Order: sequence, then C-alpha cells, then structure tokens
Amino acid sequence: MQNWFPKTSPNELVIGGTVPDVTDYSTNDIFLFAHTLIDEMAADDPLFASRVGIAGYDHLLPSYRPEWYSQSLLKSREWISRLERLTPVDDVTRIAYAVMHDSLATSIKLAEAKEYERSFSVISSPVDSVRQSFELMSYETVEARQAVAQRLDAVASAFVGLRETWRGVRERGELPPVRHVLGVANQAIEYGSGGLVDMVHRLAPADADTSSLLEAAHTASAAFLQFGEWIKTELAPHATTNERAGRERYALWVENFTGATYDWEELYAWGWEDLTAITNRMKEVGRLINPELSTFLEVANYLDNEPSRQIEGTDELLRRLRELTDQAIEQLNGVHFDIDPRIQFCDVRLAPPGGASAPYYISPNETLTRPGTTWFPTMGETTFQMWRHTSTWYHEGVPGHHLEAGSMALNAATATRFHRLAGWSPGYGEGWALYAERFMDELGAFADPGDEMGYLSNQALRAARVVVDIGLHLGLTVPEGLLPEHGITWTPELAVKLLEEVAIQPHVTAVSEIDRYLGWPGQAISYKVGEKCWLEAREAARNRLGDAFDLKAFHKYGLQMGPVGLKTFMAEMERFPSV
Repeated sequence: MQNWFPKTSPNELVIGGTVPDVTDYSTNDIFLFAHTLIDEMAADDPLFASRVGIAGYDHLLPSYRPEWYSQSLLKSREWISRLERLTPVDDVTRIAYAVMHDSLATSIKLAEAKEYERSFSVISSPVDSVRQSFELMSYETVEARQAVAQRLDAVASAFVGLRETWRGVRERGELPPVRHVLGVANQAIEYGSGGLVDMVHRLAPADADTSSLLEAAHTASAAFLQFGEWIKTELAPHATTNERAGRERYALWVENFTGATYDWEELYAWGWEDLTAITNRMKEVGRLINPELSTFLEVANYLDNEPSRQIEGTDELLRRLRELTDQAIEQLNGVHFDIDPRIQFCDVRLAPPGGASAPYYISPNETLTRPGTTWFPTMGETTFQMWRHTSTWYHEGVPGHHLEAGSMALNAATATRFHRLAGWSPGYGEGWALYAERFMDELGAFADPGDEMGYLSNQALRAARVVVDIGLHLGLTVPEGLLPEHGITWTPELAVKLLEEVAIQPHVTAVSEIDRYLGWPGQAISYKVGEKCWLEAREAARNRLGDAFDLKAFHKYGLQMGPVGLKTFMAEMERFPSV
C-alpha cells in the first residue's frame, strides 16, 4: 500500500473520544433541555427517531396532514421559548445554546412561510424519506420485522395525509415547478414497482418467516404506485413553470443551509473565478493524460473507456469503495487525526433506485449499533469508472462526512444531544467534506492524473453549483469565459451544458444535479462557501500562530466544535488553539 503520509507526533486527544478533565455538563440546564428536546422531536417525527436510532417509533410514520405541519410549528415556537429562559454559563453552553436557537429560529421561519409543505423534489420529499427509512431499520428479530411491517402498512395512511396537505398547496398556487412534481411522482411509481419486495428479500435473514413482511411490502408498493399516479393527475397539471425561487425565498433557504448571509453578486463572481481557476488546472492535467485531446469531454471519454480504470459489477464496486475507505482510515489515523476505534468502520451500500444520482452519507445512530454508511446510486449502470469516484469517497467517508459526523456522535462530553443528533449544518459539514477532498489532494492522494482529473471535476462541480444555483434562482446572466452563451440569462439547459462540458459530469448526473438545485434552493452553494471558510480559518490560524501551528490540532478543534452556522464557525475558529 502506498504510504502517502509521513508520521508525526500523536495528539493527546482522540477525535470522537472523551475529552479528559472537562466540566461535567450532565446536570446543566441547557444540556438537560437538549436531551429532552430530542425525545420530543422523536415523538413528533418517527422518521427522525429512526434516523438517529431512538427506539419505540419504528412502526410509525408522520401523518403529513396539514395539522401535523401546523402542530410542528407550534412545538418549535414552544421549544425556542423554553430555551430562551435558559442562560449559558461558559463557552461550551454558549455554543450549545446558539446551535439550538439558530436551528429552531430558522426552522420557524421556514415553517411560517410554509416552505416545508411546498418545497419537494426527488432529493428531499416525504416520499423519499419514507422509502429511505426502511433501509435504516433492523430486520434481525421478530419484533424488528413486525415494526417494519407495521410501518409498511402505515404508508397508505401517511400518503392520505400528504394528499390533503399538497391539495392545500395546490389551492394556494404554491406548487413547485412541474419538473419536481413529476420527479416525485415518478420516484413514487418506481419505489412501488417491486423495490420494496426486493428490499425485504435483501435485508431480512434468509431463515426468517417473511410472509407478513412481504404482504405488507405489497400493500405499501400499491400505496406508492397510487400516490405517484395521483400526483401526476392531480398536481402536475397545476404546477408552475417558474423555476426561480426569487431573492426572498432564496435568502431564507441559504440562511438555513449555511448560517450566514451574502452579497449575491459578489458570491456569484467569486464562484465563477474559482471555477475558472479549477478549469485551468484541468487543462494542465488533461495534457498529462493525453496531449492529443483538446476538450474536457474528450479527456473524460478517454478515461471512461480505459480498460484498466473500469469496474465491472456492483460487488466489485462495493469492494473497491470499502477498500478505499479502509486505506484512508489506516493511513490517516495517528497522523493527521486520531480516530476513535468505534468509528473505524464505515459501511458502503447501494442506494435504493429512484433517487438522485449523487452519492450520500447517513450518520451512525445514537447508540452506534448502526454504523455510518455511504450510499452509491448506480442509476441502473453495471460498469463504473473509479477515477470519477475516488475523491467522492473521501468526501462521503473518511476524512469527510464519516469522520465529521462519527466524531460528533461520540462527543457527549462537550456537545449536547441535540447538537450531536439534530444540529447538522450543511455549510459546516459539506464544507468540511469538500475540504477533506482538497486535503487528500494536498497529501498526494491523487498522484495518478486520472484520479486528479476526477478530483478536479468534483471541485469544478461544486464551484459551478455556486454559479448555477445563484444564477438560476436569481435570474442572473452567464459570465464570459467558459461558455459561448455569455450574457444570456441562465436556463436549466445552459446549466446542464456547463456541468457536462466544463465539470465533465455524465449527462444523467448533470440533469439530476440541476433538478436538485431547482428543487432545493440554496443547498448547492453550501459546499464551496463552507470549504472556503475552513480554508480561510486554517490560513488565519497559520498566520496567527506561525511555527506553533499544529494542523492536527486545528482539525481536532474544528471537528470537536461540531456543526454550527458559518458565521459562528469563523468567529469560534478565531479562538483556536484555546481549550
């Protein structure tokens, strides 16, 4: 195995481990409230309970009726009122308070604007959340399988409630653009076309009696199919053709995803400059790969068809991805991170069909009985190109999301239960994961030009997201330099072209990405603006500390802080290396 990393002296604290000699916060009012709040959130949303591993709710689904949404808003207002009666006593409780308050306040704003009811797409909707929940449940015992069967039986009722809610959205004239309505409809139909039955055969033990489980899977499949057809018939004809969120809605969602506010034109210009710089390096690497090729697409086709880079079959794909993760843990542990043994395993699984094309990560549950897991969507393919996925798996696994989320799951000493289980901030977390890709590049992990081209294409994708997301939702024009259509207002078709020709994404991925941005305004920019904050914080610490700067300690400090909004993150990182 290639040894990328020179050994350095170990750091005394373990990422994700117990911090010695700290105050006991178990009786602190803010920590106690956070613990109770998670239990109340689990009771309000059974899917949240399953996702974080809280027992007792796996047989249930949310009602999704209009009153469920309104009651959730009332509960959020009550929770923030209770929180505001508490007072932080030190830096730890100050951050704990801020994380809860910021999260609840933003959630209330979105709920008051009825954004949770009107915003849905193939990457974020109740349809996808319900389907994904069955992949996270246990099938090992009779009781566990009974819970799965009960939840499968509950799908039809949940969709009855969702019909009522979405009828209200239709009547208010607030349906999402037709592409998202039809996307969710097709997703529901695909989920109902045999996938749940296949899931039972795949996840239940071979010697288990699955008769009642299969019966429930057929019932749920019919509910998915019927709901998909209802969406097509009752919602799609009334959906809007206006794809833009507009400045007001866009700002609200960006604040939710990043915890910061921006000058849109300034950020848009920065994204284009960053994309241009990345493509300049792509040209250099392309010449190393084959100097006779003149475009990025030609380079991508050359790499895609190089026999030594192709992976045949999903079994071999999973083996290679697991091997990559295991190697990263072995090489990084004790050098740039001290990784707690309890998170030194990261699972790799195939994503259920019907979702978006982008890989994703789901955190371990509260008790660590379910490991952190990376998910690969095959999109029906059976041949895969590793050069496209190497840097992505550093992003999703180690040192990316798995190290960040797994570390937080174990940090009960100085992070509240809310912070560990519900305090996710995409600007912080996605920013770290993209920084992790860059960090691996700095360590020489992409010495192979093909792997570097894959890394650069992923960096180009994230920079293009800043440009495309802002440009599409705010109606800005294409800058000069990378596309001949400069000066034209962004359209989905132009955005797909940028991702295909400049970020060299496959067509199916480019289309899926644009669908994602248009249905999830503001989320796409969180990666690059978050990475920018991590890099600026690191550079500021280097300048401030000089020879005393310790990179491993910097990583530990930032990761032990846990997810916070980017404005808070930058202020807190100015305190490094204080303890």
